[in-house]
Amino acid sequence: MNQQATKPASTALDDDRVRQLSPLRKLMSRPEFGALAGTVLVFAIFGLSAGGSGMFSAEGIINWSTVAAYLGVLAVGAALLMIAGEFDLSVGSMIGFGGMLFAIPALYWGWPIWLSAIFTFGVALCLGWLNGWIVVRTGLPSFIVTLAFFFILRGLSLAVSVIFTGKTILSTHGDLVLRDMIAHDPLISFLFHGYTLTGLFDALARAGMLAVRDDGRALAIGLPKAVLWWLALTAAGAFVLARTRVGNWIQAIGGDANAAKNVGIPVARVKIGLFMLMAFCATVFAILQVADAGSAAADRGLQKEFEAIIAAVIGGCLLTGGYGSVIGAAFGALIFGMVQIGIGYTSIDNNWYRVFLGLMLLVAVLFNNFIRTRFAQGKR
Repeated sequence: MNQQATKPASTALDDDRVRQLSPLRKLMSRPEFGALAGTVLVFAIFGLSAGGSGMFSAEGIINWSTVAAYLGVLAVGAALLMIAGEFDLSVGSMIGFGGMLFAIPALYWGWPIWLSAIFTFGVALCLGWLNGWIVVRTGLPSFIVTLAFFFILRGLSLAVSVIFTGKTILSTHGDLVLRDMIAHDPLISFLFHGYTLTGLFDALARAGMLAVRDDGRALAIGLPKAVLWWLALTAAGAFVLARTRVGNWIQAIGGDANAAKNVGIPVARVKIGLFMLMAFCATVFAILQVADAGSAAADRGLQKEFEAIIAAVIGGCLLTGGYGSVIGAAFGALIFGMVQIGIGYTSIDNNWYRVFLGLMLLVAVLFNNFIRTRFAQGKR
């Protein structure tokens, strides 16, 4: 009787569906595993080929982390949108358009710079809403809708700048200097301009831990505001995706939008909200870039939509939706930054940069497909 009573329990323990997975298998099943492995590999490659060139000095790290941060800001929105099964190809054009929206009112209309920033975010969010509304209202592929906006916004950037200013690159007008206006505005300067932790960097330089300028300050000025935006948006996106009901909705919509709608998930609202988030990220990128360069240009943001998608795919996001990671997209952006700047620290021709990115994309897609197929079949 006792043997018969314990038999079902033994069978349950041996059931393949409830077996315990090793920590390694749990790690490999994570969508960001491929990007993490790729990051370690890139670190190893550049550590061997450029370890003594200054790439991993404080100023070298700041250089490539800044490049990664700019792309990482876009990768957060791109990853969440892709997990929901959608794309936004208007991102690059939105960057150029946003920069002009930010600069023209301040330089030519007499607006305070903080009001120009609010105006830019407002217009961008409306455009993001329009993108999402058209997609959910018509059922057209987001690829087609946002490709149309890609051309519309790029054309508007050029047309608006020429109509109102006669120029396509804006930095000054009369006595007004865009860089000075940004630096002297407390709100915009705090959020988008310059560096932070400069005092800490200088203290480390005085202690002999960082390279020093002739005036005694640290050669690495501080942490760029773009890096802070990247970290903040990545943390927020990862939290939403992993810990909130909205995150579950995003993954469910990407898996099967009709099924998600049938169980009461507000599919239209979530998708429109994600398109607005993507527009927000593009505007943050645009204003950070204008603040850093001290100018706005109508042709900025070229190919950034593709780079953001590649970073998200390297980070484990599927092109078909329903699966992905914001943390993985951050690692994908980090790989971009390291390769783009790291090649300059080696003897490798910079023309190989795009070749490497294409190979990384192909390897990431193949690896993610292999891992998902293997674990879906329950292989050990």
